[in-house]
Order: sequence, then structure tokens, then C-alpha cells
Amino acid sequence: MLVSNNAKKEAEFLKKFEKVTLKLLESQNEKIAKLMKQNQVLEKKIDHLSRPPPEASLREKLAFSFPYDQTRKFPAYIWQTWKWGLNDDRFGDSFKEGEMQWAIKNPGFVHELFNDDTSSAIVHHLYMNIPEIVEAYDLLPAVILKMDFFRYLILLAKGGVYADVDTYPLQPVPNWIPENVSPNEIGMVVGIEADPDTPKWRLMYARRLQFAQYVIQAKPGHPILREIVAKITENTLRKAEQGSMELPDSKTKHIDIMQWTGAGLWTDVIFTYFNDYVQSGIYSKITWKDFTKLDIPKFVSDILVLPITSFSPGVGSMGAGGEDHPLAFVKHSFGKLWQ
Repeated sequence: MLVSNNAKKEAEFLKKFEKVTLKLLESQNEKIAKLMKQNQVLEKKIDHLSRPPPEASLREKLAFSFPYDQTRKFPAYIWQTWKWGLNDDRFGDSFKEGEMQWAIKNPGFVHELFNDDTSSAIVHHLYMNIPEIVEAYDLLPAVILKMDFFRYLILLAKGGVYADVDTYPLQPVPNWIPENVSPNEIGMVVGIEADPDTPKWRLMYARRLQFAQYVIQAKPGHPILREIVAKITENTLRKAEQGSMELPDSKTKHIDIMQWTGAGLWTDVIFTYFNDYVQSGIYSKITWKDFTKLDIPKFVSDILVLPITSFSPGVGSMGAGGEDHPLAFVKHSFGKLWQ
């Protein structure tokens, strides 16, 4: 009798416990469902806030989407792009060696190589809220133009280092910045590509002194990147409207590329930034003469300008030192990627 009563009480207790447990589970599920609805509402609000106002100008949209903070660290990214992927036989053994060395010499950096398809996909993703950027990118009639545009687009959105596939790192990226300059004061690192001392410079270059864009280090959102992205977008959409999108098949084709998306336009935008005292904080006029014959790094506004030796060592002209020079950071093979 005693055993039977105990068993009965235990069964009743288990039923009550089961009912309480079910009620708690139902209550918990209701709370979870309510939280999920609230989360969906918040996600919609956040998505709305993350989009620039529709009435904003192109530059305002870019500044809204990719704000600039000079004091942040340089992101540890290395970006490269080429027409073909690493596993493609057409990639090129010399290019593969350079690509591998960028990773080896910079452990801890995220290193990404994009081909034509993946670079297009990332541009569409990063700039989906600024459709005119995507439209301009898709309209560009040559791969080299898209490669040029891509470097500015990826650096504006993500920051880090962009390096052409025909470059070979001689020293790790952190070595680029002198010890007497704080990385928190620098927004961008650029090198001089050309400083010719011949009157025939116009046959080779778009500007008397030209900044390199085959290697760039930048923090995301930098105003120079914002401006060159805006200019390329506006120029490309205007060319499309005028029906003048094709590159001429001539000896000056490389100059036309420099003017549209390359080092000519890049140099112009940098000098425009230097001479806008609101952005740069510089009140004196800055011209190419401030950088000609440069043989040591020069810090101007938030831009560290490296001498020609740094990104073009061993060219044997324009005052460039050899590959064993302490300021030689990246070798460029000048592979004529535009061809």
C-alpha cells in the first residue's frame, strides 16, 4: 500500500512538472518569436540607415557609405587582380612568383587575388547601393580600364594595399613607413612612377611627374579615392552618353588609358587634393616641382610620398636606385598589362 501511494504521488508530480515545463517552453517560444520579429524590424531600419539618401550627390553617397578615419590602422589586406585565376595556364609563372611572395613577405595579411568574374562580383556587392558606380564599371570597354577602376574601388571600400600582378615585393609592407612617422597620421602611401628629364616625356607619360598606381596603400574612405572613383564614374557615363567609349587603336593608347582611369588622372586627383586646403590643410601651392628628384620619403598632409626608388627600383633612369637600396620596397616589371 505504501509503495503504491508513493508511486501515485510520483506520477502526479511528474505530470505537474511536465505541464509546468510545457508552459515554460511555450512562453519561451513566444518570446523568441517576438524577438525575431523585433530583430527583423531593426534589420530593416539598419538597412535603410546604411543607404545614402537618394537625393545625395555621388560624392556624398561615397562619403556616407565609406567614411574616412585617418587615425585608424591600415587594414592588413593585399588586393591583386588579373584576367585569369591562379590555376589557369595563362596566368604566367613570373606573375605567380610575385603573387606568392606578397603572401610570404606579409604573414598575417589577408591576401586576395581576383579574376575578371570575381572582381566584377565584389564591385557589384560593395557598391549595390550606389548603382551609378556599378553601371560605369560594367560599361568600361577594356579589361585594363576595369582593372584600374577596381583598385580604387576596393581600396575605397576596404583599404589596405593594392598591387598589380606584375609587381614583386622586396620588403614587407610595414617597412614602407619610416620610423619617425606615425601610421596614425598617414591616410595613404604612394610612390613616384615617373620623373623624366627629357623633353620627349609626353611620348611615354601623361604627366611631367607621375604618381604610381600599380602599388597603393590606403585607409578606406580616403578623399583621394572618393574623388577618383567619382571622376571615373562621371567621365565614363558621359562618354557612354556621347557614344565615345572605344579606346583608339594607336601608339598613344597607353596615354589614353592613363587619362581615363590610370596614372595621369590619379596624379591630377592627388595634386587637386594637395591644393584643396580644406581637405589637405596645406595653404601653399603644391606642384610637381615639390617632388622632382625626390630621394627620401616626403610626408605631405596625410600622404606619404615615396621616391621613385621605392616602387620602381632598377629601372636605370630618372634617379632610381637599385633593388638592393634600403628604400627599394617593390619591383615593377612593367608588364604592359594594358595590351
